[in-house]
Amino acid sequence: MRKNLILILIFVMSIAHLRCDKDKKNPVDNDGTKIEEPVGWRLVWNDEFSNSQIDMSKWEHEVNAHGGGNNELQYYTARPENSFIEDGVLVIQALEERYTGSEGTREYTSGRLRTKNKGDWKYGRFDIRAKLPYGQGIWPAIWMMPTESVYGAWAASGEIDIVEMMGHEPNKVYGTLHYGGGWPNNVHTGDSYISSSLLFSEDYHLFTLEWEEKSFRWYVDGVFYQSQTEWYSLNGDYPAPFDQLFYLILNVAVGGNWPGNPDVTTVFPQQMRVDYVRVFEKK
Repeated sequence: MRKNLILILIFVMSIAHLRCDKDKKNPVDNDGTKIEEPVGWRLVWNDEFSNSQIDMSKWEHEVNAHGGGNNELQYYTARPENSFIEDGVLVIQALEERYTGSEGTREYTSGRLRTKNKGDWKYGRFDIRAKLPYGQGIWPAIWMMPTESVYGAWAASGEIDIVEMMGHEPNKVYGTLHYGGGWPNNVHTGDSYISSSLLFSEDYHLFTLEWEEKSFRWYVDGVFYQSQTEWYSLNGDYPAPFDQLFYLILNVAVGGNWPGNPDVTTVFPQQMRVDYVRVFEKK
């Protein structure tokens, strides 16, 4: 009997050891290279875009003609012409074409993907390696919105912009927080990263946001360029509104109040190409 108990104990310990080893293995990227976790962080969600189709267990398309309410010109569609996987990369493509949907007719189309209710986080590190589009009136964005607007309408419940770029300034990207009250009592604070030698439309770059309870930190290719520790919501105590779940959004807008509209210099199609999206939590 004692011998049987020892054998059972050895078997259970072996299974536990195998499970432990399995848990230690990191996922791999599209080249088969193990994903290295930044020091102090643990990978909890990622998409390497290694499938032939967009993984709809992680993403959903937003289909509409009103964009973000900034007088944009595009119609966001779920068509493969506007978002697709190519060579292990997610492509969001803006086209100059007349398109009619249930919300009217637009002269441009594009794609907008989000992780709402499929990937939602409070705090974490967000790494997105991407190549951005360019041109007058082109407005790529990688950003976050609250899963539940518990503090009220935009921007009382917050908005987190990991990276935005105005296409006519392809060497400059922005990181911004929106908060305060509902429009028009909202405010925003942020900073920009300007490169004297790089164009973010010519190659892939790593855009990183580290979000903790009372701080945000922004990086480009591992270079820190700003932090924020002060914000507020008219409908909640600090650190509201950034104490709730937020989800990711990837999109390319065309036109709008901020970048202005395309002109004769703007070339179509324009693509935002995303190599990977990785989300980490603090160990």
